[in-house]
Amino acid sequence: MSSEPPPGSGQQPPDDDPFRKQPPPSEGSGSPYNAPPPPPPPSYGGGDPYGGGPTDPLAGMPPLASSGRRTLARIIDLILVGIVVWLITWGFGVSEYDVDSDDMQYGKSLAQSALAAVLYIAYDTVLITRSGQTLGKKWLGMRVANLDNGSTPSVQTTLIRSAVLWIPFAFCCACIWTAISGGWSYFDKPYKQGLHDKAAKTVVVNTT
Repeated sequence: MSSEPPPGSGQQPPDDDPFRKQPPPSEGSGSPYNAPPPPPPPSYGGGDPYGGGPTDPLAGMPPLASSGRRTLARIIDLILVGIVVWLITWGFGVSEYDVDSDDMQYGKSLAQSALAAVLYIAYDTVLITRSGQTLGKKWLGMRVANLDNGSTPSVQTTLIRSAVLWIPFAFCCACIWTAISGGWSYFDKPYKQGLHDKAAKTVVVNTT
């Protein structure tokens, strides 16, 4: 579990987070005549793009992952977790189609949707808070990062991101919502964020 503080706490990510932004290398030989220039004046808007600051939050971070690779990674994750959902519901007899009455069908369908939501949210939350990567993202060389500092998202941040993506998917909109939320990254500029990324203030960057 990541030890990063929740978003907006004002604290910096831990020094041992391998993904946090690193300062640029210093230049010059150490001569007093090579002293660094004075710092720029303070920016009261901050570097957070949602605060309107002029600083580019992507400076010092790897390139943004392409939306096509993100889509493929999401399909891989859907298949992996979907298999687990099917096996569990089949093992416990929770099936949408193996019932005799409409009431039982509705009840079992709701149970299956709830199980799917829990498993998808748990899958994303556990893996992303460890390394920023689900299996699909890991295999395709991507990770999720906080937009403001590039570090691995905290549990709170990942829960927000996962809930926005998976709760509508499980209970009402299924693949339509996944296409809308994830497909938003194809048109979003300049950060290529899906709707779930916007809610959590995260981006997806390359690792290779």
